Amino acid sequence: MSTITEIQEAIGRLPANEKSALAVWLQSQEEPLMSEAEEAALLASLDQAAAELDAGKGIPIERVREKIRGWANYIL
Repeated sequence: MSTITEIQEAIGRLPANEKSALAVWLQSQEEPLMSEAEEAALLASLDQAAAELDAGKGIPIERVREKIRGWANYIL
């Protein structure tokens, strides 16, 4: 019997709360979806956007909605 099969069988015997804890742990072991540099760049962009909004440099929500409708119509 292979190790993976043994692990799968052992997981099948776990109580629900331990399966949930195992799932959380397994997810914590995955590689992040973006690198630290990408995350830092994203956060900097969001900070800049928030500062621009605070300074009144934002785009009115209705204009955003119009653009989205236009994009959606273009795609469809």
